[in-house]
Amino acid sequence: MELPAGRYRLGEPGEERTVALARVLIGRWPVVNAQLAAFAHATGRRGSAKLTDPQLADHPATDVTRADADAFCAWASDRLARRVRLPSGDEWEALARGADGRPWPWGETFDEARCACAESAWGWTVPVTAHPAGAGPSGAEQLAGNVWEWVADRAPDGWGVVRGGSYLDTGWGLRACRIQPADPDRATPTTGFRIAIEDGRSA
Repeated sequence: MELPAGRYRLGEPGEERTVALARVLIGRWPVVNAQLAAFAHATGRRGSAKLTDPQLADHPATDVTRADADAFCAWASDRLARRVRLPSGDEWEALARGADGRPWPWGETFDEARCACAESAWGWTVPVTAHPAGAGPSGAEQLAGNVWEWVADRAPDGWGVVRGGSYLDTGWGLRACRIQPADPDRATPTTGFRIAIEDGRSA
C-alpha cells in the first residue's frame, strides 16, 4: 500500500512531533507463514513446522529475530529487483495513523472487533485477512494487534523496536504511537514483520 509523501503528526500524546516522509510502499499485511516458508526453502534455512502447515499459511509469520526479518528483505530484494527493507518506525506509524493522526488505524475509538487483541480473546494469531474493517487510511491491515512487527529503528541501547501490539495486548497497548523495545536476537510467537519497498517514483 502507498504511504504518500507528506508531513505526519506522530508520537505519544503530549510528545507529538511533525515528521516529513518520502513516498514508500508498505505491505498491506504482515509477511505470512507461506512467504517465510518459501524464503526458508530457497535459502536453506531451517523453519518451524507451522511454516508448512496449510492451516497456518495465511497467519503472520512469527518466531523471527530482527536478523531473520532483514534476511527476508534481502532475499525479496533479489527476487523483485527492487530495494526491500523494513519500514522505519515513523513510516509504520504514519501508515497506521494517516494524515489525521488517529490513535488506531480505523479511527478515534478502540474497537475489539477490528483486531486480534486481549479483549477479543482470540488467544493466538489469526489470518491476516481476518479484520478488513481494521484497515488504516491507506488500506493496510493488521497494524493493530495480531503480532508485533519489527521496524528498522534501533533503541538507544542497540535493542530492536517493534510496533503494533499483539493478540495478547489490550487496546491501550495497540495504539499506533506505542513504541516497544525488543531484544533483536529473541524470536517470539508474538512478533513478525512487514516489508517496505522503495519504488523510486515521486509523490
